Amino acid sequence: MIDYRYLKAFILTATHSSFSKAARELNIAQSAVSRQIKLLEEALGEELIIRSSKKVILTEKGKELYLASLNFEQTTKDIFEKDESKIIRIGAFQGILENWLHKVIEDYCKNFENNISIKVSDTKILREDLQAGKLDITFSDENIQSELISSLKIMDENLVIISKKPIEMGKLHQETWIVYNSEDNLLQSYKRKSSRVIQVENVPTMIKLVKAGIGISLVPDHVINEKDAKVLKQHKFSNVKKSEIYMGTLNFKTMPKHLKNFTTHIDIHCKKNP
Repeated sequence: MIDYRYLKAFILTATHSSFSKAARELNIAQSAVSRQIKLLEEALGEELIIRSSKKVILTEKGKELYLASLNFEQTTKDIFEKDESKIIRIGAFQGILENWLHKVIEDYCKNFENNISIKVSDTKILREDLQAGKLDITFSDENIQSELISSLKIMDENLVIISKKPIEMGKLHQETWIVYNSEDNLLQSYKRKSSRVIQVENVPTMIKLVKAGIGISLVPDHVINEKDAKVLKQHKFSNVKKSEIYMGTLNFKTMPKHLKNFTTHIDIHCKKNP
């Protein structure tokens, strides 16, 4: 196994053709540089430098390693130093994305230049993808506190039943239910199930179907815009408790700078817009 310190000593010595210049750049003694390169040669089982009192000469293997090391050095810098170009992989509920998160991202992009990837899915998939390292940050209704993940509450959601016509809250089972998926709050919270359920994994389409008089839906009130609010009836739904939205992240010992910038931006935004 190659010690990166030894490789760094070799790269600088080969670059400057000088042990002394490499030592000054590394801020160590010249003898230490020579010793580190010797240890590197022993680890590889190859002579890399022909030493003389006047100049440093690379062997053929030394030249090959030097060229390969330069690429490694640049790649290392790209990985650890260029945080501004790293992608931020976000997972979120569709309603959160369309009615809150997109505004946050719009503001964030005015100050930072990261690439951003957004996946829309349900709680279970978002959690699994975060645990698998496929996502960096999630926004869902699940408060996860584990060895791998921590969650921070960012907002409350008030859920309401929406309908085109007046309905009796005690007879919701007689209405057609328009739900997002099998984990929809209406399916989970109401004991008597409707005989007709339409599943649509798209919140705007759910609202359009309700506006067309097809059925009813249980949605966060913030997904209803002013225009839709004029034609839809909203009913408080006491069977389900107030929903909370959490930002989930992996438990980094030290969070990468590009993710830290984004989570800090979220925190500032939430404090400005409680």
